[in-house]
Amino acid sequence: MTPQQRIRLARRHAGLSQASLGTAVGVQRSAVGHWEATRGKFPSVSHLRDIALVTGVQFEWLATGRGNMNLSAETAMDSVAAADAILIEDPLELRLIAAFREAPTRSKAPLVEVVEQLADVRTGRGRTGAARR
Repeated sequence: MTPQQRIRLARRHAGLSQASLGTAVGVQRSAVGHWEATRGKFPSVSHLRDIALVTGVQFEWLATGRGNMNLSAETAMDSVAAADAILIEDPLELRLIAAFREAPTRSKAPLVEVVEQLADVRTGRGRTGAARR
C-alpha cells in the first residue's frame, strides 16, 4: 500500500472528508487531495503526525506501512501531553501550569518557590521570619 493510499484509508476510516481533514490539520482541501493522489506529494512530518492524531492511526503505519493501523488504548494515551489530557480539572491550576511553561527558564525555580511559600502561609505551615534564620 502506498503512502497516498494509507492517508486516504486513514481519512475514510475516521469518517472525514478531505476538507474536514484539511481543516483539522491546518491546510487547504486541495493539499489533502495532493497527498492522496496517485503521484501526489508527501506531507511534511508535522502534517503526517497531525493526520495520524486526527484520524487515530499509528504514526509509524501512516509513514511507513509497518505496524498496526489503529492506535492501541495505551498508545492513544501516550500521544496526549499530560497537562492536555484533562487530568487538570481546576481552571486556576491549568492557568498556573500554563504560566509556568511560558516563563523563562531562569524564572521557573523562583516561581515555584513563591507558590510554595504562598501555599505554606495559606495552610498555616508557614515559618515566621525568626524561624527562617
